[in-house]
Amino acid sequence: MAAEDGAATLQLFTVNQLAEQLGITPRAIRFYEVKGLIAPRRAGTTRVFDRRDRARLMLVLRGKRLGFSLAEIREFLDLYDADRSQHSQLTLLLARTRERIAELEQQRRDLEQTLGELRAVEREALAALSGKAPVPAEVERQGF
Repeated sequence: MAAEDGAATLQLFTVNQLAEQLGITPRAIRFYEVKGLIAPRRAGTTRVFDRRDRARLMLVLRGKRLGFSLAEIREFLDLYDADRSQHSQLTLLLARTRERIAELEQQRRDLEQTLGELRAVEREALAALSGKAPVPAEVERQGF
């Protein structure tokens, strides 16, 4: 869908077109609209989105993929609107990215520890089933 905007042509998208292009549901787009992350216009009774809305939505989706909250994503977007030089936005993004990296590194360490413990339990269970080793008393008490 295209609309005349002065001498230039402004490309507009319906919710269904935008959803198809970005591989998400129209319901997801409406959710982000309700949260104030995008703000479509009206063309008659149809809500239409421009390239800016599309770009903002792509940033929202990327932020969600990277594990940022909607509040954090809104903060990034609001800073961009307030500071076109992007200095404030990039400073905040750098800080939040470093925090997210630290969180994920901790999750990785926790996951590796849990996997190690599960593998030990698996080895003990296999050994007990094969009759090669008695079931450890600790395992019998805990019912594992």
